[in-house]
Amino acid sequence: MLEIGSKAPDFTLPNQFGEEVSLSDFLGKKVVLYFYPRDNTPGCTKQACAFAASYDAFKSQDVVVIGISKDSVASHKKFVDKFELPFILLSDTELVAIQGYDVWKEKKLYGKVSMGVVRSTYIIDENGVISHTMPKVKPDTNAAEILAKLAEV
Repeated sequence: MLEIGSKAPDFTLPNQFGEEVSLSDFLGKKVVLYFYPRDNTPGCTKQACAFAASYDAFKSQDVVVIGISKDSVASHKKFVDKFELPFILLSDTELVAIQGYDVWKEKKLYGKVSMGVVRSTYIIDENGVISHTMPKVKPDTNAAEILAKLAEV
C-alpha cells in the first residue's frame, strides 16, 4: 500500500455512466477510495451494500465514496442498478489506479496462484493526501471502520 502522508496519485476513469471522473475533481473534500475484486460477488456485494447503508453518514460529513474495480462500465451500471448504490463506481480495466495504489497483488485460492485486486481502502484528505490506509479489509465491516476513523479526525 501507499504511505500515509503521501500525495494520492491522480487518475481519470469512467464511472458507471461512462463519464470521466478524476480524483482531482474532489480536492477540498475527503474521499474514501475503496478497491474491490469484482461486481456481483458475495463479498463485494456485502461491501457495496454496507457503504450504501452508511451513505447518509458519509454524505453528512461531506465525504465522497468511490469504489474501483477492473469491471466494465456496463457491469458497474448493472451492479449499481441492482443494489441501488448511491455512490461512484469507477471502471479500471487497464489497472491504472489499481496498480497506482498498489492493490494488484498475487493471491492464492485453493492452492492456485493468480494476480488480482486485494480488497483495500484509502482515506484521502481535502488536500489530496493519504490520511489512512486499510489493507485487506473485511467486506461487511469496512464502511463502519471508516466512519469510526473519520470520527477520530
